[in-house]
Amino acid sequence: MATTDDERERLLDKLTPEARAALLTGASTWRTRAEPAIGLREVVMSDGPAGVRGESWDERDTSALLPSPSALAATWDEDLVAELGGLLAAEARRKGVDVLLAPALNLHRSPLAGRHFECFSEDPLLTGRIGAALIRGVQAHGIAATAKHYVANDSETDRLTVDVRVGARALREVYLAPFEAAVAAGVRVVMAAYNGVNGASMAASPLLTEPLKGEWGFTGVVVSDWGAVTSTADTARAGLDLVMPGPSEVWGAALARAVAAGEVPPEAVDDKVRRLLRLAGWTGALGPRPTATALQHRFDEGELLRRAAAAGAVLLADRGLLPLDPDRLGTVAVIGAHAAATRTAGGGSSAVFPHEEVSVLDGLRAALAGRARIVHAPGPAPAGPPPPLAPGLCADPRTGAPGLLLRVLDPSGAELHAEHRLSGRQLEPPCGPDAHTVEISALLRPTVTGEWTLGVGGFGRLTLVLDGRTLLDEEAPRHTDDPAVVHVNPPVRTVTARLEADRPALLVARRTLAPDTGRAVVVTAAPPADDPAAAIREAARAAARADAAVVVVGTTAHDESEGADRTCLALGPQQDALVRAVAAANPRTAAVVNSGGPVELPWRDDVAAVLLAWFPGQQGGAGVADVLVGRREPGGRLPTTWPAALTDAPVTDTVPRDGRLRYDEGLHVGHRGWLRDGRAPAYWFGHGLGYTTWEYEELTAPGDVPAGTPFTVRVRVRNTGGRPGREVVQVYLARPGADVEYPVRWLAGYAAVRADPGRTATAAVTVPAEALRHWCEGYGWRVEPGACSVLAGRCAGELPLRAEVRVLPPG
Repeated sequence: MATTDDERERLLDKLTPEARAALLTGASTWRTRAEPAIGLREVVMSDGPAGVRGESWDERDTSALLPSPSALAATWDEDLVAELGGLLAAEARRKGVDVLLAPALNLHRSPLAGRHFECFSEDPLLTGRIGAALIRGVQAHGIAATAKHYVANDSETDRLTVDVRVGARALREVYLAPFEAAVAAGVRVVMAAYNGVNGASMAASPLLTEPLKGEWGFTGVVVSDWGAVTSTADTARAGLDLVMPGPSEVWGAALARAVAAGEVPPEAVDDKVRRLLRLAGWTGALGPRPTATALQHRFDEGELLRRAAAAGAVLLADRGLLPLDPDRLGTVAVIGAHAAATRTAGGGSSAVFPHEEVSVLDGLRAALAGRARIVHAPGPAPAGPPPPLAPGLCADPRTGAPGLLLRVLDPSGAELHAEHRLSGRQLEPPCGPDAHTVEISALLRPTVTGEWTLGVGGFGRLTLVLDGRTLLDEEAPRHTDDPAVVHVNPPVRTVTARLEADRPALLVARRTLAPDTGRAVVVTAAPPADDPAAAIREAARAAARADAAVVVVGTTAHDESEGADRTCLALGPQQDALVRAVAAANPRTAAVVNSGGPVELPWRDDVAAVLLAWFPGQQGGAGVADVLVGRREPGGRLPTTWPAALTDAPVTDTVPRDGRLRYDEGLHVGHRGWLRDGRAPAYWFGHGLGYTTWEYEELTAPGDVPAGTPFTVRVRVRNTGGRPGREVVQVYLARPGADVEYPVRWLAGYAAVRADPGRTATAAVTVPAEALRHWCEGYGWRVEPGACSVLAGRCAGELPLRAEVRVLPPG
């Protein structure tokens, strides 16, 4: 039920100053406060952006899992992304969620950023267009989207305290630009980031007022990131509207006292309440909660997610191998641990428990069933901590059902609560006020004999007991305030113990609870690792006996996750050696890369094909298999530039110095930095092959362009291959010799076209007026008249067509 301005004023008049202040902090982790006096129910929020988790971390409450945002941006397909936004809205409605905390509009400034997978791209225009599409798709169904993390929250190191120092022009033209696009798309919520910018924390930043609420006209709610607000008056005087989670001692009653003391104008509080009421009216929180059924049935979830995985898959290189012809295959060797346990999503607050997970191995088995034999060789075990306990390895010691037993104990050890669970990763066990200890016990059923690695994670006193023998008894003090670590990824302490195949063993893990340490408990187990060299030799033998090989390599949760930046881009010597050995054994080898962001591919010239699968979501293996066997074209184009080696990348600094992180590269982010430095990456921004070839024939552009107006260029391309295909035509601008500093060239627009073999298609690409403007501190937006080059092609490094336009002075 939407509300009018007059209705909101009547509701506001019914609230005392104390009640108004109380509404501006959460009632719980994911809910705002209700106010029965005005018919206001709680507004429910949930993390995204690859799925809607809901209000709890519970493996029994599963969610549809989309490809990672980096994979969504790789589609360069706004219609598809909007459709996926609709699926997220349906999931939100099903779970009783009103506000989805997505999309993340921060940029791929450095390839080392740990949350790279959760953000769309290195480019402000592409990020803005894909983000706006997701927002439109979510909000078309009555669920509010959230543009986050405003602003310059582009790396994880010291993310709670870092002060980003960025020039006014780069801030406006690069980092704020995607958020401006989100506001133009009608986004209902903006989340203020943890970090500071130019000396002010974002929760108290003047940027929340200008340009967000003033120049851009944002009428929605600005919410804090969770736990980001640590002061009262300065944040309340700023453009922040809602503090989460709650209840909060920083706002609430403290805010009411600050207003009474004259430290915060009452008009500021009233504006915040009006915004909250506007959001509540739009989401239906001032009326009955909408039902889920009709919306949920509009989506064929499996088919949509399978299509999305293929649409984002980027064919980086192909030397005549792909697509595989099923009629010419007798045996296919599928190699690598990531083939059987494909990583479908990144780690951190965006993670969900998916409805299902289709691995690349599963996908190929289904795609080639009855046509070719699949042989799997796992290769070396992935590096990193062992995985959480899963039902295939253990049983509940009380019932014998697959899974484990979760118990909550009081200080005397008496049982307060017990329940059967399915995962050793329990982030929110049901702990009441008398809870003292969380216990996870499982009857391990080892499949092999040897030295197993067992672990327990969390903070407080940790113990691990195997068949009555104490293996670990340590104190794990909290060492960080980062909620991603405390509540989502607590460190795991490991020990080794010998287990006998087919001989059950009782494992009991405990952690004590203490204030401000969360309640997450993680229990892990991994079998003895095979000798890496022997595993690689076995994989090579399997490849040699096959008609084709598919080797899948990728990152782990240790590499790419919220809360920490990466230290390198290497997949590690074992995975690199695996690819080289398989390629040497079989020249018909395709390498599939399972990562959320760039990794080094030192063997990329040794294999016949390289396919980037990203974190492809719950149907990822099926979508990748569709691409490998030619049922679908690889639709993706790179949303970020991939270096051959980390040392080649123009921007690698993610570590603050004296609390500050300087964006000294200014405008020159991503491909712009590569071009400025005259460096050649492994693969340019925008690169991606299909299963046909294209010739760029003609570029038509207007001769004169009035300042402040968009213009359209037309690019004719011809399908010169043997299959129908889709091409993403990209248009860039350049202003060599201009008085103002510009990037060497920058993305100004794109459009996708389709054509049958031998036929032409013409892409009409609109270049927005904003593409020609620059920010002049003290004066605002300006457009420099004069010559401007328009370039068109298939990626930032391959632009065969060029035209010149003249930018006319304003007026």
